[in-house]
Amino acid sequence: MQGNTIVYGLVGALAIALLVAAFTDIRRRQIDNWLNAAIALGAPAYWWAAGLSLWPDVAMQVGVALLAFVVLAGLFALKLMGGGDVKLLAALALWVPPLGFVKLLVIMSLLGGLLTIIFAAWHYTVTRRRDAKIPYGVAIASAGLITLAPMLEAGWRSVTGA
Repeated sequence: MQGNTIVYGLVGALAIALLVAAFTDIRRRQIDNWLNAAIALGAPAYWWAAGLSLWPDVAMQVGVALLAFVVLAGLFALKLMGGGDVKLLAALALWVPPLGFVKLLVIMSLLGGLLTIIFAAWHYTVTRRRDAKIPYGVAIASAGLITLAPMLEAGWRSVTGA
């Protein structure tokens, strides 16, 4: 590992980017391309700092991200998922180990279902509309933060000496 401080700084920056994605999705129902690009472009710095080897570590990260993008782009084509959500998940796949990414997808699905129920109930009972647009980026960002939490906690402990 090149430097714990760099790794934890990069993971902290990713956490901030996920919060920005969630808030922009709540406000505008959009996750900006520049944010998804920044997350994706930050992954190589993380790979270097974390000491990942080109083969098989980085190759696996890129492979999982490509697979996620292809599958999720299919869902986008069927109008089952937003484009920003697809790009955010593919960018996150570059950061999270493959099994961690599966965990992220499961957590995202559960949180997304809960979010859908809450927004549907709110829109139907308060606004009397049935066309609620769900800010699914909130579920993605939350699942990402939950998945990254152990890394963030370890980084905080190393910085504070706790």
